[in-house]
Amino acid sequence: MPLRIVFMGTPEFSVPTLRAIAEAGHEVVAVYTQPPRPAGRRGLELTPSPVQREAERLGVEVRSPVSLKGQAEQAAFAALNADAAVVVAYGLLLPQAILEGTRLGAWNGHASLLPRWRGAAPIQRAIMAGDGETGMMVMKMDAGLDTGPVALSRRVGIGPNETAGELHDRLMQVGAPLMVEALAALEAGTLALEPQSDEGVIYARKIDKAETRIDWRLPAGELHNRIRGLSPLPGAWCEMTLGGRTERLKILRSALSEGTGGPGQVIDGTLTVACGSGAVRITELQRAGGRPATAQEFLRGAKMEEGTILT
Repeated sequence: MPLRIVFMGTPEFSVPTLRAIAEAGHEVVAVYTQPPRPAGRRGLELTPSPVQREAERLGVEVRSPVSLKGQAEQAAFAALNADAAVVVAYGLLLPQAILEGTRLGAWNGHASLLPRWRGAAPIQRAIMAGDGETGMMVMKMDAGLDTGPVALSRRVGIGPNETAGELHDRLMQVGAPLMVEALAALEAGTLALEPQSDEGVIYARKIDKAETRIDWRLPAGELHNRIRGLSPLPGAWCEMTLGGRTERLKILRSALSEGTGGPGQVIDGTLTVACGSGAVRITELQRAGGRPATAQEFLRGAKMEEGTILT
């Protein structure tokens, strides 16, 4: 028989899994997601999360508590009489009463090869570290931070120029059928669990604003990984001064290149910039208030000369 599922998720990354669970014939009895957030140019419009919009399309009840710590919220969760909870990038801490509030427990779709990159930013951190692969895992949740036993996993290679946004989009499509597969095995009573290793634990801490400013003194390889790991959001950035005016540039894409010069110095007409060692060629960037542009489009308007220093 189909399972009664409570789905808990918020961003676009979660949507394919919610959709796949519904299409597989399971009964999604409620969707928990973050409350609508202010948006628009003035921040006056409340915008529902991507998961809320999908739940409404599916005709599923949406709940948006600001916390799950209260007894009333926990009782309301238990009253759903669900078989299992599925959690994909929800964004709220789940108390023990919620973890134990369904017949078969809570199951998390996590975007890394656990125990590497437990925590908030596994996709960005994998790329920033220069990892050649990552993956999706289905894990039974416990009280720790991504410490529960693993049920299923799929490995995914990371391209040398792939951005966090591109990897994000690939992983969310991998995670959806993987969760459906796990639920089928859970329903059949055949889902095997393997404890995580105590070795190789690395935490994917949340991206700090201080990490987003480009330090051109870094080696080219490390800087290239940082640029693509932060693209498109929040975005690695630097400043340039043209015509006596300083403005911020968000660097969205780069490629490893060759050349020498002082760190941050533009060393040719294709926007190649010298680093602490080696160089990177900027291939896509965005001026403050502008749209993303290729290097060629940018140079037609900026008229940046060789020798210009980016800081």
